[in-house]
Amino acid sequence: MKKMKAAAPVSDINVTPMVDVMLVLLIIFMVITPMLTKGVSVDMAKTRNPISMQAADKEDAVLVAVTRDGKVFLGSTSTPVDQLPGKVKDMLTSKLDKTCYLKSDARARYERVVEVIDNLRAAGVDQLGLITEEVKKAEGALAQ
Repeated sequence: MKKMKAAAPVSDINVTPMVDVMLVLLIIFMVITPMLTKGVSVDMAKTRNPISMQAADKEDAVLVAVTRDGKVFLGSTSTPVDQLPGKVKDMLTSKLDKTCYLKSDARARYERVVEVIDNLRAAGVDQLGLITEEVKKAEGALAQ
């Protein structure tokens, strides 16, 4: 009877499990990253000379958004306009900086935006930052 020899040990690294884990992590990050954006995305008005507002990106910033169809969002939560002063006042009680940031869709009704601003003033907002988008160079050249 012949004795069977065992196969020689493979000294190569098996990368397949590592690739599988990396692909799963990539998919998880691709799914979760859009959910991490703060607030609601709106098509903001474009300006040539916007003022940079880094404080609007802070985690505790009070961000109000008005969508094209007139819905109002406090952060990412839909909020009726008449309840806005109470909720914003609660958020600003422990803060020294009473600044609130408003981003509105470029096609939102002006009446609705003014109503939101009026309710923010009723909440005791000292400073109101209007968030806009900068006109790209190519767009600016076409507009002139």
